[in-house]
Amino acid sequence: MIETAILALATFFATIGPIDVAAVFAALTATGTQEYKRSMAIRATLIASVILVAFALIGELLLSSLGISLAALRTAGGILLLLMGIDMVFARSSGGTSTTDEEEREAISKQDISIFPIATPLIAGPGAMGAAILLMANTEGDLTLQAIVVASLLAILLLTGIALLLANRIHRLLGVTGMYVISRILGVLLSALAVQFIFDGIKQSGIFGN
Repeated sequence: MIETAILALATFFATIGPIDVAAVFAALTATGTQEYKRSMAIRATLIASVILVAFALIGELLLSSLGISLAALRTAGGILLLLMGIDMVFARSSGGTSTTDEEEREAISKQDISIFPIATPLIAGPGAMGAAILLMANTEGDLTLQAIVVASLLAILLLTGIALLLANRIHRLLGVTGMYVISRILGVLLSALAVQFIFDGIKQSGIFGN
């Protein structure tokens, strides 16, 4: 159970990226009032929580209805997380953990940024959604392990909400260099986890025999 919790916490922290989200949030709300920032932070966190918990609970069922096997899910999810991990190591922006330039330009012109781009794709992005489904699938129906995964997800989302509320302070404290260092360390960890998911998926598929 402890191993499941550590794996889930590390994966969700890397895919959601509370520090990275806080940095973008600070930039997008630089001219806003404290009340506006607080409102956007709380609302974005709640919306993202609903999205990710929903994916965690019904994502595997949805994929099963489409005829997608657990082995395929593990392999594809591992590849997606590996690509994200590589981008994090080389400090490159990707649609999996950040907004594109076009999305940022659209967000600047919006007054309500809670749903887009903060809740999605920044917090509840493709990587976090895929990780939620993948980690729940790895529990193989064990209700205790599933509860641990959901609790870990909620813990990281709570941390993300706090990071948004303290976004300006975090940005000033760490600076660009500090955030890149944290991102690279998490990228290495996420890449290793992703490769393990790929290995497990290939092994379960049986394409290379027993």
